Amino acid sequence: MQATAQRNVLRALLVALKPIAKMLLRNGIGFREFAEIAKSAFVDVSTNEYGLRGRPTNISRVAVMTGLTRKEVRRIRDKISSGDEDLVVKSNPLSEVLHRWFSTPEFLSANGTPLKLPFDGAGPSFTGLVRRFGGDIPPGAMRTELKRVKAIVEDGNGLLEAVKRDVLPHETTDKLITGLVHGLYPMASAIAYNTNPNIVGEPWTQRTAATKHVRNEDISRIRRISRDRLVEFTDSVDDLFMAYETLHGEDPTSNESETAIGIGVFYFEHSDENDEITW
Repeated sequence: MQATAQRNVLRALLVALKPIAKMLLRNGIGFREFAEIAKSAFVDVSTNEYGLRGRPTNISRVAVMTGLTRKEVRRIRDKISSGDEDLVVKSNPLSEVLHRWFSTPEFLSANGTPLKLPFDGAGPSFTGLVRRFGGDIPPGAMRTELKRVKAIVEDGNGLLEAVKRDVLPHETTDKLITGLVHGLYPMASAIAYNTNPNIVGEPWTQRTAATKHVRNEDISRIRRISRDRLVEFTDSVDDLFMAYETLHGEDPTSNESETAIGIGVFYFEHSDENDEITW
């Protein structure tokens, strides 16, 4: 029975790995690089989550759990401890400025909508917003780029208005990293949490709606409707998060006793006839 369950899990994993393989191959990453990073994941998790009395798992137990040799486990642990596998995904400065424009009380109207901002001035201004939340990017360059991606518009009086609350990265590699870290990782984390036999409390919400019986001529319409509804939903959740960001004070940059949370919804079309997926 256990062997059958493991085979079924591995078959499901094969289905899930196919789109990942597509993404990696497009970016010039082959199996050797993937295998090395997969070893790091197995060693890291087995080291930090299966230790006794709060201590890291010893090398011998990690080797037994992962099937790697003790020499390989030691090599990978040294690599991890040196920081070679660290990945810091920085917030896109454009998205950060827009997010703060929609969430910081100083830049909001009485009804909670983003203020139209002058480029500079004594009061709330675009320059002040960028200098506070845009890192080292000059306000002029930020204005130019936000206009280019049609996230802001400038009226006849020179006031800048935010018309989008976020922007997507433009480079393929940036999109891939963002998708893996902010899409695949949280979804996989929810699955890992919900399938933990020792789960404490309620499982995390994990919902999917799907069908195999939609005519091809209806796909474009469904895609458009789905996008509109998903954007509306995620915007409402973003409003909720923004409210809680400032609930206990007006400094949205404070990270005291904070936890990162997120909600993901997604739309996809299954087009690979070689994958046997049963809904």
